[in-house]
Amino acid sequence: MYLPKGAETWTPCTIGRASASISCAIFTPSARAASGEDTAAIRAMVSSGMKEAGYQYIVIDDCWQVSRDKDGNIQPDSKTFPNGIKTVADYVHSKGLKFGIYSDAGAKTCAGRPGSRGYEFQDARQYAVWGVDYLKYDWCSTTTQDGPSSYSIMREALNASGRPIVLSICEWGTNKPWLWAKSIGGNLWRTTGDIQDRWGGKQKWPDGSCCALGMTDIVDLQVGLESFAGPGHWNDPDMLEVGNGGMTNTEYRSHFSLWAMLAAPLMAGNDLGKMSPEIKEILTNKEVIAIDQDPLGMAGRRVIKDGDLEVWSRPLKDGSRAVILFNRGAEEREIAVQWADLGYPPHLAAQIRDLWQHKDLGRVSGKFSARVASHDVVMVKVAP
Repeated sequence: MYLPKGAETWTPCTIGRASASISCAIFTPSARAASGEDTAAIRAMVSSGMKEAGYQYIVIDDCWQVSRDKDGNIQPDSKTFPNGIKTVADYVHSKGLKFGIYSDAGAKTCAGRPGSRGYEFQDARQYAVWGVDYLKYDWCSTTTQDGPSSYSIMREALNASGRPIVLSICEWGTNKPWLWAKSIGGNLWRTTGDIQDRWGGKQKWPDGSCCALGMTDIVDLQVGLESFAGPGHWNDPDMLEVGNGGMTNTEYRSHFSLWAMLAAPLMAGNDLGKMSPEIKEILTNKEVIAIDQDPLGMAGRRVIKDGDLEVWSRPLKDGSRAVILFNRGAEEREIAVQWADLGYPPHLAAQIRDLWQHKDLGRVSGKFSARVASHDVVMVKVAP
């Protein structure tokens, strides 16, 4: 299974994971899609070039469900989805895309809607009837539940549904899912708490619990997890914040580059219908996306850290390396990487391709160096 790429609806919801006050405004497949009309997000996924760049999934996050009927069947919000979820899924499929949905391993979702605890097999059968391709499965209201057991039950339920459904495990790294999620059939698993749209810094949730994380905080927490990722089972550092306004375009370019280096799922969390040309260029950079989707499936790792200066490297199937020179500092700096840091002999000559400038930089031996602006990256492919 290649890495999932798509768009999620979560960002426009104002919500803290443990917040008692919820304001959900789902902006993707809505009542207009249910009545057969084109919605902005689905139309934008196609017209913006996102689909052509390889993005496949439209995923509805929390707040689509309101109750269960007398037989225990999960019920969607009739105001948002007047013709039901299947009509929305059919519409998404008609555009050549795949459809994802959200639930929770506890009794209630993070927004206080009905969770799947005790209804796993019933919900999975319903998802299959609706045509769901992807399930994001959260971890709120789980009290004393065991993580591996809870997710294993849902994986078994999805398998029994008769429809292939990707299982996205979203328990924020609480139970170290990288140690067990592959063995129970998880396809991807969150490694950290929720991302927020800023360069760095932790912020507590409204109830005082810790914490929502900035982009660089999440990057730091990926160090040492690279060996757990591989084809069909991926570390998930959370969705992309590219285009949501909390960082500069330079910082968004770094964000996107690092997610590709990490072999992370690329789930866009911005409003696709209102992207600037600069944000579209970031999200649809096919050379960077090709690194993320490289079929070898090995995640990149940090090979050099010198204060604010870092080098990340990722082996690719053709024997080349993706390399990021990353400057966290406030001033432009020169960053160098030696071939030995990439696992190459010093005498080797290699072609350098800049993946953001879309330009060949020539053949070099022994090392590569470049000036890197503040909070920016230079991302290259090094090909012997």
